[in-house]
Amino acid sequence: MNNLFQSPQFLSFLAETKLFEPFSYAVDRSGQQIGRIQGYIQRDGGALKRWLSRRAIILGGPALAPDTTPDELDHLLGQCIGGLKDKTIYIETRNFRDYSALRPVFERNEFVYEPHYDFMVDTHSLEIAESNLGKSRKRDIRTSLRDGATIIDQPSQDQVSEFYLLLKDLYETKVKTPLFPLDFFIILNKAPFSKFLLVQYEDRIIGGTVCVFDDETVYEWFACGQDGRYKSVFPSTLATWSGIRFAAESGHKRFDMMGAGAPGDGGYGVRDFKAKFGGELVEYGRFKYICNKPLYELGKWGVKLMKKL
Repeated sequence: MNNLFQSPQFLSFLAETKLFEPFSYAVDRSGQQIGRIQGYIQRDGGALKRWLSRRAIILGGPALAPDTTPDELDHLLGQCIGGLKDKTIYIETRNFRDYSALRPVFERNEFVYEPHYDFMVDTHSLEIAESNLGKSRKRDIRTSLRDGATIIDQPSQDQVSEFYLLLKDLYETKVKTPLFPLDFFIILNKAPFSKFLLVQYEDRIIGGTVCVFDDETVYEWFACGQDGRYKSVFPSTLATWSGIRFAAESGHKRFDMMGAGAPGDGGYGVRDFKAKFGGELVEYGRFKYICNKPLYELGKWGVKLMKKL
């Protein structure tokens, strides 16, 4: 059941930000908790947009004991649906493990499976991580450090703010999905389960990665860099490698790159970028429960329109 995003400390963090409506549901057996689903309700923009963008996000997927039965998962999913269906337009689990054996239980509860890729990098040792790194990535890391780029591993609030402006620009111009506000990152930077690794060059922050971690895994939650701006400095590559290195040196078994698009979206540049760090391509997918189909279809249309602008 070890999963940072399903842990009590992450739930406390969500409450501390005051930016979301956290939720948590659990199932017990003989007085012992054997399953948990927790996450947050996210809303964006002004009053109308907030009402139209209500969604429940469950990062990592449910935390389940190895011997959780289908009936127990049924009960847990029923709690989740009952508690959220009148508050949100849809409920989505973003899975960081293989739930294929339990897929029939999700589908019985009207969750639709959506394929989605991810990369998992082996960080049992730094030697393993380095050996799996692509040649072009090794070259880019080497030249970046040679020409003066450095990693800031304990950034100040001002440096986090500087990084946030880069991340915000990326989301507005390329990703075109909502980004959490600056306050979220300032609070996250102080959390005991987070590690901000920012790339500095010529006294400016030009990229970085925001990682969070549990006992076994480091998750790359956000990353960006001003690639192409400097002749021999590659901030996105250096940032992600610094996260992988941190995972290996701190005794974590894997580095989860948290998403590489859906099958069939040809030319997905982020997937191509992540592939060269030597991770294993996995397809754990997502489960989605639609609470309000008309509003969900309206929201899908709005997202498509926004990405075309």
